[in-house]
Amino acid sequence: MPRGRKTALTICLTPAERYALRRWQRSPSLSAGLVRRGRIILLVSEGKPISEIAQTVGINRRFIYKWVQRFLAQGLEGLVDKPRRGSERDRREQIQGQILLDA
Repeated sequence: MPRGRKTALTICLTPAERYALRRWQRSPSLSAGLVRRGRIILLVSEGKPISEIAQTVGINRRFIYKWVQRFLAQGLEGLVDKPRRGSERDRREQIQGQILLDA
C-alpha cells in the first residue's frame, strides 16, 4: 500500500469530462504534456495521494497542484498550453513571407 495520506483535493468529473480525459490517454496525436495533465486529473479524481501521482506521472507535486487548480477554474480548457512568448511574432513573419512569395 502506498505511503502518504489521502489528498485533500477532490475532483468530481462529469461523465463527459471523464470520457474526454480517457480518450486523451489513447490519442496518438495529442501532445505528451496534455496527455500527462489529463492523467493527473483522472488520478486525482480517483482519490490517489498526491505523492503517488507525482511518482507515477514523474512530475513534481507542486505542478500537480497547479494543474488541478487550473482544471477546477477553467475545466478541460485549462489543461491546454497557453501561448508562449514570440509565437505571434513568428506567425506574423511566416504570413509576411508567404505574401512576399505570392507576389
